[in-house]
Amino acid sequence: MTRMNRMPANGLPTLERPELSRSFAYVGGAWVAGSDNSGLAVTDPATGDRLGEVARLNAADARRAVGAAHAAFAGWAGMLPQDRSKVLRRWSELMLENREDLARIMTAEQGKPISESRGEIDYAASFLEFYAEEARRPNIEGVTSHLPDAEVEVWREPVGVAALITPWNFPSAMLTRKAGAALAAGCTVVAHPSAETPYSALALAELGERAGLPAGVFNVVTGNAPEVVGAWMEDSRVRAVSFTGSTEIGRLLYRQGADTIKRLVLELGGHAPFLVFDDADMDNAVTEAVKAKFATSGQDCLGANRFLVARGVYDSFCTRFAEATAALSVGAGMDDPDIGPLMNEKAVAKQEEHVADALARGARLLCGGKRHAAGPLFFQPTVLADVPADARIMHEETFGPVAAIAAFDTEEDAVARANDTEYGLVAYLHTQDPRRIYRASRALSFGMVAVNRTKVTGAPIPFGGMKQSGLGREGSRLGLEAFTEVKYVCRDWA
Repeated sequence: MTRMNRMPANGLPTLERPELSRSFAYVGGAWVAGSDNSGLAVTDPATGDRLGEVARLNAADARRAVGAAHAAFAGWAGMLPQDRSKVLRRWSELMLENREDLARIMTAEQGKPISESRGEIDYAASFLEFYAEEARRPNIEGVTSHLPDAEVEVWREPVGVAALITPWNFPSAMLTRKAGAALAAGCTVVAHPSAETPYSALALAELGERAGLPAGVFNVVTGNAPEVVGAWMEDSRVRAVSFTGSTEIGRLLYRQGADTIKRLVLELGGHAPFLVFDDADMDNAVTEAVKAKFATSGQDCLGANRFLVARGVYDSFCTRFAEATAALSVGAGMDDPDIGPLMNEKAVAKQEEHVADALARGARLLCGGKRHAAGPLFFQPTVLADVPADARIMHEETFGPVAAIAAFDTEEDAVARANDTEYGLVAYLHTQDPRRIYRASRALSFGMVAVNRTKVTGAPIPFGGMKQSGLGREGSRLGLEAFTEVKYVCRDWA
């Protein structure tokens, strides 16, 4: 790798602090280019304009980054917990101080409306603040001894180097949720951001350095995922891997991690059902349905994909939901619309395929249904009614602004259809009956259940799913578990 002292020009928006616009990888406390000095192009999904290039590091570079993290591990793990806490807290403060610049970087490379980007920066900073507090918690547990003349303790110790692999839809929050936990536990980090949204991660590396992260503790390695991540999965020095992305890639990492027995946290696909019973508050149900479906332009693993509505209120819900959807604004993220562009052409094509398949099987189009005139990567907010169970959209994650609605007759039918998926991340439930809330919440095979609301996530809660939606939990105290080993010590003082 080549150390660089200046940044190449790029087409990111004008920033109050231009130094947050970084194009080189961050390894061992230095900004570096790859061994062959090649780059990866990054484009604005709203316009197709080139934002610039970031360094393309290869497998050898990725291994050197692990070496930097491995060398820094003893010093970081041995630091007083309150000192690690201060660094994480300062990092959080710097994010909030630079909120507008970070949001503008995110909207430029990811496309989401600027207000959503600002909200994500607040959300991302909250993980660093939360884990700054968790870093200070005692990690020694006294246990009543089962042996005479013996003293028993259980310690939690950091596992070592943690590899963090983050997606393009939440480029800041997914990094801080993982890094906050790993660093609080005493691990050092090598992080690989999506090649489509690397600038957000590089800006966080700049702020992390200012916050006082020692060289080698936090490394951001840009490049092609198969090369970078493949090298990490083979490297026995990488003891834990946290990945957010598709179930397909999660399966691959699961297999690759077997040879070196890595700790894995996998936050994978979702296929969220949104259940509306006949006693639901209809105003609230429609409002929350729009939020659950169209946040991040539908590009959210928590996004509602299947709307299952009691037959008695089905027509009313369909009409009102379609009217609210048709009123959503579409445009470039900097203009702060309701719906921004999708990430790439493949995503737009999937919306078209799901709509065409559903209509061919008898569904009704209530609004939208085709590409939007705003640009090649924009798709109209779409509502399909009477979608049959065999339609692709009822079994595949759409990851875009297309909603599918079907009617149900009984509570048992609704829950069975909601559970009829390989995924189990989140389910949304709308009813006023406390007994039904309890029954359905227990019966739904999902790691998270949102009742009469959409927003449920946050730093203090355990985020994660069942079945093929992943392994482990992120956020909360439980988010530290993958990054720590349990050591049992039995002492005889005689």
